[in-house]
Formats: sequence, structure tokens, C-alpha cells
Amino acid sequence: FCFLHGFDAEEGLVGRLVYMSTKERIKKIQRMPETMRKKREIRNKVLKEISKKSRHRGAQLSCCTQCLQGAAVSFRRFGNTLSEYFNQLRVWHKTLKIIGAEFGTSVLSYFVFLKWLLNFNIFSFLINFSFITIPQFLAAEPNNLSFTGLELITGAGYFQKTVLYYGFYTNATISKIENGASYNMQLAYFFTVGIYFVICFLILLFSMAKFFSRNFINPQAFSVNASKLLCTWDFNITNEKAVKLKQKNLHTQIKEGLTEVNKEVLNFSVMERLLRIGIHLIAWVASLGTAVAACTGVYFLSINNLKLFMEGHRNDLERQTSMLVLPVTVSLLNTLIPFLFSWLGHLEKFQTPGQHIYVTITRNIILKMSIVGILCYYWLNIVATSESQCWETLVGQDIYRLVLVDFIFCLLGSFFGEFLRRIIGTKVCVSLGLPEFDIGRNVLDLIYAQTLTWIGILFSPLLPGIQMIAFFIVFFVKKVSLMRNCQPPHKVWRTAQMMTSFIFLLFCPSFLGVLSVIGVTVWRLKPSEECGPFRGLSSMYAAVTAWIQTLESYTASKWVVWIYHNLITSELFFFILSSFVLIVIYLYWQIIQGRKTMIERLRKQITN
Repeated sequence: FCFLHGFDAEEGLVGRLVYMSTKERIKKIQRMPETMRKKREIRNKVLKEISKKSRHRGAQLSCCTQCLQGAAVSFRRFGNTLSEYFNQLRVWHKTLKIIGAEFGTSVLSYFVFLKWLLNFNIFSFLINFSFITIPQFLAAEPNNLSFTGLELITGAGYFQKTVLYYGFYTNATISKIENGASYNMQLAYFFTVGIYFVICFLILLFSMAKFFSRNFINPQAFSVNASKLLCTWDFNITNEKAVKLKQKNLHTQIKEGLTEVNKEVLNFSVMERLLRIGIHLIAWVASLGTAVAACTGVYFLSINNLKLFMEGHRNDLERQTSMLVLPVTVSLLNTLIPFLFSWLGHLEKFQTPGQHIYVTITRNIILKMSIVGILCYYWLNIVATSESQCWETLVGQDIYRLVLVDFIFCLLGSFFGEFLRRIIGTKVCVSLGLPEFDIGRNVLDLIYAQTLTWIGILFSPLLPGIQMIAFFIVFFVKKVSLMRNCQPPHKVWRTAQMMTSFIFLLFCPSFLGVLSVIGVTVWRLKPSEECGPFRGLSSMYAAVTAWIQTLESYTASKWVVWIYHNLITSELFFFILSSFVLIVIYLYWQIIQGRKTMIERLRKQITN
């Protein structure tokens, strides 16, 4: 009787689903508390019933209507198949689940950030390649330089006369059809880079807001109670491997939550506090002193490197070797000094792993951004005023070498810092054990690499493509190294705010510093006379001024001229806009404070 009743109920459900619209039917099936297998069976029965009824109506429908219905079904099936293939191409989806289950959210946050940067560079490459590189191919001149293979490391030689660098791009208006549409390379280069940075600014701003809302404001992020154990299991999971992975993930989340709830507050005596403060001061003095010494060395080496390059060398091999001295030295400093910072962090004995990571990140950001600042000063104040025929290409080559050598040292860091450390910890000195994944050092390597890419976009438009390939390789090398060489953190802890901190560090000081460098280059520096799209102009921005003057003679373009004079170049407009933004920020801040108060009251009610 129960079987017949269940069968009748299912038949009735199928009958009701048949008369629903496609969207309503999909939502209804998704909300059913059944396994995926059962849902598929119900869906297939519904589709069979629909096909039967359509056959009965087939005689009354016209041939054209039947063709349209068949085409719609085929298109929908093709779309579903395509989406399944795209899901299979997301090779990191399963990897991130495994890392989160095995090593916790602290290590997972690094790989999520790396994937985010990879997608960011794919977007950057597509924009530059579409609007700058492809049009240049139409006006490109043949490259007479020979390719030796050393160019892959040095970025010089054959690559000088390719679309990789600023100096190769023309300043002419490209037009393949006489009296047809033309393409102004000066404006295309300027507006593509400018609009790209505006989009980057908005993406970073909205990403920070999204992660801040999810991790700081949303109370669900802080709920560590019985609901974590009783209400988070997904009963649609039936695959054995997926079940085990979900169990590990849930186990790690509960451990992280319990660690935060059972956080110990250590009480130190006065002498112990003074001793800890003294150790912290010594560590900070040593860190800042090391950063200052490294920056001083980079400055004098860069000046000497330019002198050697301008004087020339007896043979090409010697010249190519001299080009690599600066990037190798900078990468050595950026690789070795963070190990010193990590060692100092272990000596300081922080109470929580989070404090250790944030202090290490702060010291690394001071080191790396200081070195980048010294290099920018060298490029904008020394290289730009040198006697080089195309100083922009020279800067682009320097940044290319820095990105490439930094990528090589990143791979070597995984080998020496994790693989050899595992061999030593398991074969030579067993008491050391397996190493832990250094989140602070690895995150700052990513931020440093992305900062170089942003600076280099103006001088080497295809640099995001090179960084995209580098990040893709780093993702899988780090994943393999993590799985084979590292152990999970001894102290499990929850890192809800980690991703927010990473995006914030990428925004400030990295992105804002890059904007200042690009602003000085565009508005203050004089472009080279013999190369690039802005040759012969007083500044890169002069191309926009000349374009506006041309538009003033056309009646149809008066609105563009009005916007330029009354909005873009108007201090009053930006003052009003800034005031409006500050008012909106203040209102949202008050809303957030009100929500926090409401959340606290609701928590007290729940407790009561």
C-alpha cells in the first residue's frame, strides 16, 4: 500500500511539473529534498511526458513551429553540454577543495588569491591584445634581427622589433582602405591603458567591498555553534570520494572554529612583557635595517648597470650577461631576506599564527615596495633622461627581465625552501620534521609580481600574457610542492579576513603606487623622439590635447569637447564628486554601525 501511495504521489508530481514553465520546473526539481539520482529520474519522466504530449499536438502544429521547437531544444542541449565542458576545464576547482580539506583555510586563501590574479591577468592580456597589438600587426614592418634564443631570458635583441615593447608601435593612423575608417594608434594606446586602469580600480574596489561584507559584516562568517555540525552536510553527495573530501573539509572547519572559541589568553609577568617588547624591537630594527641596506645596494647597482649598458661591451654575450645582473640581484634579495623575516617571526613567538603571518607580510611589503620604489625612481629620473634612443623600450626590457627572473626564483624557492627542507627534515635531522607552507612570503611574491606587471603595461603591452603563463605554472608547482613536501599548520586557525587583507595590500600600496608612476610618466616625462606612438610630443597626454583641438572644428563633436573642458579638466567637478563620495561613505558607515548593533542584540536574544 505504501509503495502504491508513493508511486501515485510521484505520478501526480510529474503531472504537475509537465504544466509548469521551464524555469519554474527547474527550480521545483532543484528544491526537492532528494538525491541527484532521484532528481534526474523525475526530470527524465517529465521530459518523456512533455515529448508524448507534443507528439499528440504535432499533427495540429505547422512544420515551421516544429522546426523552431526542435532547434530550441537542440540549442538548449548544446548549451548544457558546453557548460559541462567548461566546468571540466576549471582544473583548479577540485584542487582548491582538496587543499581546503587537507591544510585549512589559511593555506587555501593563498591559492584562491593566486587564481584571482590569474583571471585578472587573462582579462588584462585580452584587452591589450585586442585594442593595441592586433591593429599594430596591420602596420608592422618586417623584423630583420636574428633570433638566437638568449632573447627569451634577456628580452633584448630580436624582441626589440616586435609588439612586445612600446618602441615598436607606430604613431601613424592605420587605415587599410582608402577613404575608409582609420585607427589612431596614439589615442588607442592612451585610452586602452587608461580605461584598463580605471577598470582595475573598480574591480579592486568592488572585490574589497565584497570580501569585507562577507568576512567582517556578515554574522554567518563568525557563527561557530551546533549548526556547523548539524546543518552543513549536503545530502546530494553520493560519490565516495566526494563524501570523504566533504568530511575532511567539515572536520577542518570545526577544528578552526573550536580553536577560535577556545583561544587562550596568556598572562605574562612584567619582566616577560619587557623581554617580549625588547625582542620585537630588535626584530623590527633588524628588518628595517636589512630593507634599507637592500634598497641602497639596488640603487647603486642600477646606476652602475646603466653605465655599463650605455658604454657597450666587446661582445654580445658579455652585453647580455650584464643585463641580467640587476634582476638576478633584486630577485636574490627578494628571495633570501623573507627567509630572515620568517626566522625573526619564529624567534618572537607570537601568540597566534595570524599575528605571525600579518607581521611577516608587513615586513615583506616594506622590503618589496621599497625596492620597487627605488627601481621606479631609477627608471623615471635616470633612464628617462639618459642618451638612449628609446628609453621606454629600455624600461620595458628591465621589467621583462625582472618578471622572468622573479618567476624562476619562485620555482627555485619551492625546490630549495620546501623540497630540500623536506629531505633534511625526514632524512638528516628528523627532529625538524616537514616544513609548513609560508603564506606571508608566498603572498608577497604574488603582489610583487603583479606590481611589476602593472608598471610594465605601458612599456610592454603584452606583459600580462607572460605573467598569466607564469601564474598558471606557479599554481600547479605550488600545489604539487604543498601536497608532497609540506604538512598542515600545527596550530589550526580560521582566516575569514585573509582574502580581504590580500586584496587591500594589492590595492594599497601596490596599485595606488603604480597609478602615481603611470601618472608621472604620462603627464611629466617627454617621450623618445625616434620610437613609440608618442614620438615627437612633449608628453603622452599631449596626444589627447591635440585630439580635442581637432574635435573643436566639428559641430557634431562639441559634446565631447564640453565634457573634456567642464568635467575631466575641471577641479570644481572633482571637488563636488569627492564630496558626494565622502557623504555616501559616511552614510554607509552609519548603516554598518547600525547593523552591527542589531547583530549584537540578535545574538543576545539567541543566547537568552
